[in-house]
Amino acid sequence: MKEEIKEEKKHPHHEDGRPHHDHEKHHPHHEDHKPHPHDEHGPHEHPKPHDKHHDHPEKPGKEKKIVHDLEERMKKLEASLKEAEDKAMREKAEAINYRKRKDDEVARMMKYASEDIIKEILPIVDSFERAIDMDDDNLEDEVSKFLAGFKMIYCNLVNVLEKYEVKEIEAMGKEFDASFHQAVLTEPREGVEPGIVIEVLQKGYMYKDKVLRPSMVKVSE
Repeated sequence: MKEEIKEEKKHPHHEDGRPHHDHEKHHPHHEDHKPHPHDEHGPHEHPKPHDKHHDHPEKPGKEKKIVHDLEERMKKLEASLKEAEDKAMREKAEAINYRKRKDDEVARMMKYASEDIIKEILPIVDSFERAIDMDDDNLEDEVSKFLAGFKMIYCNLVNVLEKYEVKEIEAMGKEFDASFHQAVLTEPREGVEPGIVIEVLQKGYMYKDKVLRPSMVKVSE
């Protein structure tokens, strides 16, 4: 009798003697649970609709700042460009003026290239004139014959000077002009107004349009 009771205590649901856990294999609730695709990335967060509305008030302000910055940069660039243009114009003007000065200087040097030589010749001409002034009205005496050669050389020198546009400054009887005359002496002269050249002590000469040497004169008081 006791043995029958023990056999009945065996699992009532498994007459074939299979263990209880074999039944759990077929339980639908114990199958591997596959996570939902959304579960792999964590809980799905929906964008907050009000986040987009926060951008609209800030956008015009940012655009305005960007436009302002661009305008400031444009102003600076324009100012720099204007300064560069002005500098280039000044440098160009300076270059033109420098070239003009150099051209004028070269032209002047070419124009008065013989000035120094002529200045050296003038004292020789003065010496010939003083020698010729020793001659008297008698052209047959020995002095006149001796000075005849001097006169020929003097005439040749004068012709050379005229060829190079060297001319005597007219002074005798002219009103004194400090630009062309150098007053060495003054003397009262009856019947002559003051400031008139009454004697030429040394001839003056013009070289083209330039006073090469002023006339040394005596002027009336």
